Amino acid sequence: VFIAQSRASGSHRDLEDEELTRIFVMIPKTYTEEDLREKFKMYGDIEYCSIIKNKTTGESKGLGYVRYLKPSQAARAIEECDRSYRAILAEPKNKASESFEHDYYSNNMRQDLRGNTLPFCYFVDSSGMQPEFCGFEKAETRIQEPVSKRLSVVSRLPFTQEQLFALFDLVPGLEYCDVQRDPHTNSGYAVIQYSTAASAIYAKYKLHGFEYPPGNRLTVIFLEDGNDSSE
Repeated sequence: VFIAQSRASGSHRDLEDEELTRIFVMIPKTYTEEDLREKFKMYGDIEYCSIIKNKTTGESKGLGYVRYLKPSQAARAIEECDRSYRAILAEPKNKASESFEHDYYSNNMRQDLRGNTLPFCYFVDSSGMQPEFCGFEKAETRIQEPVSKRLSVVSRLPFTQEQLFALFDLVPGLEYCDVQRDPHTNSGYAVIQYSTAASAIYAKYKLHGFEYPPGNRLTVIFLEDGNDSSE
């Protein structure tokens, strides 16, 4: 309602109202700030664009901000941009941005990976924070098939490296994603590896049979990675 009331105002307050002029978007990790500006300039005058990067590696996290001059322009961008950007109003800068990013990832994962979400717990070892899962009963962890940190993903439709990486990166600990294509069948095939078997188990649990794109079910199985699966 506040946005709607502000649309026609054009007042100086629009320039100062950060809560209504800055949007938060999910973008391909290959995007530069210029790419982001080019995609969103059609909705209004942009004050600045910024991409959230990993503080250690400098790699894009696939998230960004676009700040418009008016709330009406931000509202138009949210309403009219492609749904894949998941555009929403950003939290003000004085709030914890990392917490906002975490909540954004978590909410979108719950929406995309339909079904019962298994919550993450964390334990600390010599290498730092590691994910574990609170939602498995002990009987459920005794999986019949050999488990590993590596997964095979098969699809009857082709997919790109960027698409599959974005999907499997929703589970913490993704180390690499290698996409291949069969030139004879045009089907998709990829090898995914996580830093822990726990992450791989969770990814298989959530993504085996997941429709991506809609109508095309992914087949996800464990691949032997040379480690002792009894761990």
